[in-house]
Amino acid sequence: MLKKRIVPILLWQRGRLIKTIRFETARDVGDPVKSAAVYNSQLADEIVLLNVERERRDWTTLRSVVRRIAEACFMPLSIGGGVVDYDAGAFLIGNGADKVVVNTAAYRDPDVLGRLANAFGSQAVVVAVDARWDESQGRHVAYSDCGRDRETVGIAEHVRRARDAGAGEFLIQSIDRDGTMTGFDVPLLKLVQAATGAPVIGCGGSGNYDHLRDAFLATNVSALACGSLFNFTDSNPIRAKAFLSNHGLNFKVA
Repeated sequence: MLKKRIVPILLWQRGRLIKTIRFETARDVGDPVKSAAVYNSQLADEIVLLNVERERRDWTTLRSVVRRIAEACFMPLSIGGGVVDYDAGAFLIGNGADKVVVNTAAYRDPDVLGRLANAFGSQAVVVAVDARWDESQGRHVAYSDCGRDRETVGIAEHVRRARDAGAGEFLIQSIDRDGTMTGFDVPLLKLVQAATGAPVIGCGGSGNYDHLRDAFLATNVSALACGSLFNFTDSNPIRAKAFLSNHGLNFKVA
């Protein structure tokens, strides 16, 4: 049985970590290097760090922090935000990232995914998909550029194209659920899983351990990413995995 993963997600902006609600209303939640070290001690399976700086969508703003985070922790690091070309991804991997997270470029220039996969393996290429529910159309719709640009391609078609281009994993974020602590968007996760056999990380809505259990049991996601759950409660990855193990879910043992 494949082991599930619990993944803290860190949002980086102007040198600090923030937590958003539906991609807006940012709150400061700490220092990126110190937070990564804490999650390392709490046996997180992986960390996702995303640059969500809207005024400067540029991977170079991560230069100062990537190597320090890599030195502070020993679990895999997935890093993205402003990765627009091969050079950006190669820089991040060369400075401590195990995986590169690509969002907007996967729509604009999917060849980037293939170049990165050829150089570092498809397991190192994660495509992030941010989605909202469109009530008028009765379907989920993809957004890029920190949730500002609505994409015309359907989500299922997009993830299939990205998988064929070289993506080895998908980070699926519900904008509607982000920071609300009301539970994961299970239909969205199922939509992506039906379109691709690649591993999926679900994100957006974690508020308690029951939310994690319900999402794992209702879908076949490989991992769930948590922000508010770990930032605003006394929860941590160790306690989350202990709770979930009691429900027959299999996790890595340190």
